[in-house]
Amino acid sequence: MAISPHKKTKAFKFYKYFSITSFIFIFIGTIVLVYLNTHWARQLQLKKNDEYAQLLVSNLNHQIFRQFIIPTSLRYGKIQLSNKNQYERMDTIIRGTLHGYNVEMVNLYDLNDMIAYSFDQEFMGIKDIGGHSYQTALMGTSTSEIEQNGGFWEITLGIPKTIKVTTFAPLRAEKSLASITGPIIGVIEITQDITDSYRTIFSFQILVIITIMAVMSFLFLILIFVVKRGEAIMEQRAKEQLRLKEQLNRAEHLSSIGEMVAGVSHEIRNPLGIIRSSAELLKKKMISYDATSTIPDIIIEEGGRLNNIITDFLNFARPRQPDFIACRIEEILEKNLKFIEAEANDKGYKLDTKYSPDLPEIMADKDMLYQAFLNILINAMQSMPEGGNIQIGITTEDDLVKIQFLDEGQGIGEEINTKIWEPFFTTKEKGTGLGLGIVKNIIQAHNGAVEIENRSHRGVTVTVELPAR
Repeated sequence: MAISPHKKTKAFKFYKYFSITSFIFIFIGTIVLVYLNTHWARQLQLKKNDEYAQLLVSNLNHQIFRQFIIPTSLRYGKIQLSNKNQYERMDTIIRGTLHGYNVEMVNLYDLNDMIAYSFDQEFMGIKDIGGHSYQTALMGTSTSEIEQNGGFWEITLGIPKTIKVTTFAPLRAEKSLASITGPIIGVIEITQDITDSYRTIFSFQILVIITIMAVMSFLFLILIFVVKRGEAIMEQRAKEQLRLKEQLNRAEHLSSIGEMVAGVSHEIRNPLGIIRSSAELLKKKMISYDATSTIPDIIIEEGGRLNNIITDFLNFARPRQPDFIACRIEEILEKNLKFIEAEANDKGYKLDTKYSPDLPEIMADKDMLYQAFLNILINAMQSMPEGGNIQIGITTEDDLVKIQFLDEGQGIGEEINTKIWEPFFTTKEKGTGLGLGIVKNIIQAHNGAVEIENRSHRGVTVTVELPAR
């Protein structure tokens, strides 16, 4: 049974909506996490570089004051970095102190915002370029600024060509050997190239992004699986509801038909009995006048056939409840075979039986099972009008007694395979189409199951399963 297109559309829309929504939220969540991670990493790196610069400045301040300012003041009386000897001594001290550190530029400012010393001698003597950072350093506070060089997307993605941190710090005179707490005598500007550090952070960020995306993708796949699983369950339940509804409608329809058939059959049976009795009486009276007349016999025969049809109608419309007693399946089948033996021999049918040893007794209604098996055997014979083999086997399996009937008829066409259990459906010229319906009702009344399937080469197999207990 197929689910309606309307329900399929709803299920697909739900799945699509949930998938797209989940993907959007996961994507936004990933972007937010990456941004926060990048921001925290850069802040941490800036703080680290600032602390690093402060240590460099403190060490450089100490070395400049002890190894340059004091000795130079004592020797020359005053400090003049324009003097070649003094500049070279200062340059040697600064470069020696910063050797091995990633420092790109050092500028020393005097109290008038003029560069008194620089790694690049062309900057010496330039005034008023310190700006706000210089003024802040003169007030005793160190500041650090980050400078990024590169294209728009390079800077936006966090991979500029170069990243530099410039630190302005006060240059102080030392009051003691333990600390630098004296008056401010200038400003030190140190520029560090931290491109490699930031590229390392960027590589780490890429790794974090990949990891987060992998985790998010895994979670997304789990969500998709859960949603699809839920959708499949919903669709299955919808199918089951439709199937049950169809079964209910069919049962109600069959119930109505059954009530009608039972009523009509009951009304027909009474006058039919009178007709048959009258025909039998007419036959007795006609013997003395015309012994060769077959008209009464025809009436009696057709009346009997019509009575059997009415019996089938009533058995289907008002199936009786089984009278369960202990019985043996093989004994019921042997009774069936004896009943059809004469007709089978006449029309060329060969009946083969194969019963498993030690078959258990079952609780069943012998008469009802006899009727069900007889209908199956008659169907098998009718499917082979020229005769053939009919095999009957009985086995036990998992507390079930399995009875199989195999014939060599034409089999069941695919176009009618789903209709064979429907009442009044038949492919024969004569017949009510109730035989298999009666079989199914009887077997189900015994808590069993019946199934018909085509054999691989020719014919069908009818399988009946009954509980062994």
